[in-house]
This record gives sequence, C-alpha cells and structure tokens, in this order.
Amino acid sequence: MCRAKRGEPTAATSHPMTVNETVIALIRPKPDLDLVAGEPADAVAAARAATEAPVGIGSLASYATEVALSVKGTWKNPAIGSARADGVLTAPEAGVPLLFIEVDNCTEEAALLAAKFDKYARFFQRQERDTDGIEKPLWRTRWSAPPSEEYERVHPPVLLVFHQTGQRSAKNQTARAADLTRHHRQGRWHREGGYHSYDRCIPIVATTLELLREHGPAGPAFWRFGRDHRQPLLDAIGNPRRDAYLARRRQVARQEQRRRAEREAAQREARRPVCKDCGRKFTDDRWKAVESSGWSQPRESHPHLCEDCRSRAVAAQAQAEADEREHQEKERRRQEAEEPDAARKAGGWLSRFRT
Repeated sequence: MCRAKRGEPTAATSHPMTVNETVIALIRPKPDLDLVAGEPADAVAAARAATEAPVGIGSLASYATEVALSVKGTWKNPAIGSARADGVLTAPEAGVPLLFIEVDNCTEEAALLAAKFDKYARFFQRQERDTDGIEKPLWRTRWSAPPSEEYERVHPPVLLVFHQTGQRSAKNQTARAADLTRHHRQGRWHREGGYHSYDRCIPIVATTLELLREHGPAGPAFWRFGRDHRQPLLDAIGNPRRDAYLARRRQVARQEQRRRAEREAAQREARRPVCKDCGRKFTDDRWKAVESSGWSQPRESHPHLCEDCRSRAVAAQAQAEADEREHQEKERRRQEAEEPDAARKAGGWLSRFRT
C-alpha cells in the first residue's frame, strides 16, 4: 500500500521488505532448536522462547502479495483506478478465511491511505456472474469465505500494518486513517442486542510491526477502528458481542424448542391408550399398530389390548378354536360310530312290517 514519495528511495526499497516482515510476524515460524545447539546462550534462549510462543496464522502458501483488486476489467488486466493489495491471507483452518493486508512505512499521507479504501469499497461492491450462473461479489468468485447472512453482509477485513521508518508518526497515521475511513467501517448500534451491525461495512484493523512481532496474531496487538482497546486478531476482525448475542438467541430458541417438544410430548402422552385388561399404557409401536388404517392394512383384532395381553388373548382364542375343532371332531367320530347300530335298529323294525 505504501509507496515512497519522490526523493525517498530508502523507504521505497524497504516497503517490500516490510511486507515480508509482516508475513513472517503473522506466521511466527518455529526455529529448529537442533540448529542453534552450540550457539551463544542468548541465541538459544531466544530460539526456545520462539518455540514456546503462541502459534501464528498460516504458512507461506497461505499468503499472496501484490494482488490486483479490479474495480473494472479482469484479474490479469485490471482497469485504471483498481487497488492492489500488499498481501492477501487465506487461512480458513485458523479462522481467517480471507484477510487483505496493507503495509505503510509511515511515508504516505493518511489521505492517500484512506483513498485506497474507496477502491476497496468499489471492489467489494462489484458483482459478476459466476460459473454456476449466480451473480455474486467478484471477490467470492476467487476466494472462498463463509456465506453472507441474509440480514448482514460484511465485507472481508483489511489489516493495516504501520512500520515506523518514515517521518510520520505511526500513532498519528493510525488515528488519521481511522477518522478518514469512518464512512467505510462504522457500524450501526443494535440497541436490543448490544452490538454494532457492520452490514456492507469494511472491518479495518490496525497494528504496528513492532506490536505484531511482540504479541503475534494471538496477542492484544490489533486495534479495530471504532473500538477503544486492542484485541487479538480473530476478535478484532470479528464481532464478539454480536456473536454472543446470536449465541444467546440460539440458546433461547433451543430452550423454547425443548419446552415446545416437552408440551407436545405431554399432550401426546395424555392421549396414549391404556390396556383394558392390565391397565398398562400402550407402547409406541402398539399405538401405531392400532391406529394404522387403510384398505391394505389387516384389521386389528384386539385394539383395546396392549401387545402382551393381545398375545395372550390371541393365544387363548386360538386354543379355544382348537378345542372346538377337537370337540367337533370327536362328535363327528361318535356319530360315525353310532351310524351302524342305528342302521341295524332301523332294519329290525322294517323286517317286522314285512312279516
């Protein structure tokens, strides 16, 4: 972002180096202690402290530098007036899906710094039809990021890193840039939720290279424009109070859903049939079986009984039917056995009439 003015070659040559130093401070690579074995004690102590420090964000592959942000034209041939990011970080595994990085060696006027955010705003607002046929912000056709919420579409965050090598004060540069970019980053207060809504705003976060080296991304090195204290990077680019409010709403919704489910379960339980024989309540399967109806469903023979009592009733009915069949069979055999005697008796009476 920072471009040296004419007559400041030192600052111009140091800008790429400052970008590199910023990337290293964000990554915080861990030294190999075996390689410093035998070195002076202070070097070994510094290496050991670096290995024990909180981890950074991403690897070298997570960063790209000098990335064109075309407000018109194409990615390879951006139109005049397009911005060019000093760095772009993509580390979704670390909670940073997309972060644009701008570096200033305190050589550029704050007004020029702020003007670049006008280009950022135009870039974020540019819409293009993607390969799926859906129109979306141009930046989403290149980088992956969580989908925008229906009622709040926040632009990707931008990190400003100031390095005190120029004549301007980093503190004054930060304050002036915050004031000049207010219309791009200032949210609206949500009284009910107790948070700021940043719909269509650019989250702008500032730090110095010194603070970044000292604390790393996990430390309180980052000032979100509009807030009154420094925070770790993830908190600074995020909206913790809004997250807490939404978490409370989700908790309330879950509790209400649980209470509604309990009420419905109690009402359903009150309708559960009771066995007319043993007095026990029907199981869900038994209840479903007796309520099932349709031409293809067999008629339930004992809808007023639970499964156990139904089984006993069916068994008793089957036994009664078997006993009845056995009785009828015995009666049939008895009648068959008596038929010859009846025939002989009938024949004896007929012979008397013949004589």
